[in-house]
Amino acid sequence: MKNLVNIQNELKVPKGNLNKFGNYKYRSAEDILEAVKPILLKYGATLTLTDDIVSIGNKIFCKATATLMLDSESVLCNGFAETSEHKGMSAEQTTGTASSYSRKYALNGLFLIDETESDADSQKPIEQTKKLPELKFETPQYKQTYEKILAGTVTIEKVKEFYTLSSEVENALKSIK
Repeated sequence: MKNLVNIQNELKVPKGNLNKFGNYKYRSAEDILEAVKPILLKYGATLTLTDDIVSIGNKIFCKATATLMLDSESVLCNGFAETSEHKGMSAEQTTGTASSYSRKYALNGLFLIDETESDADSQKPIEQTKKLPELKFETPQYKQTYEKILAGTVTIEKVKEFYTLSSEVENALKSIK
């Protein structure tokens, strides 16, 4: 699969989306697909994505499989995302969210797209390296953070990337169940 290496090398997918809550850039599965389609055409390759719902232990996951057919061969890569409930989301929305995440990570694995902090796209802009603002009780930011932790969509570790927490605020957020 010599051409897989060429596809992996040519594929560039910048993080063009902004998460306003966390103030970070990210790329989606749709971004990856849009960028890879012309390269697949160039090499005569076909990409398919499938989803399966699987149980691992006592948790339910969406397992996405990205399969690349090229040069009479195929290679596949799987990605997983838990289909846990989120406050305010229907079962369909939860499954769709898990599908998007698992497909993104299957594509990342297949095309060697780096999602780590060492990825140049994921580095915070220089202006964000200044002192972090303090998260204080009774502010809209605290209420929003509280709701997101309660819903399970944000962790305290993630909050600490964007706010300084007093021990009282951190303990209050840790006590959320």
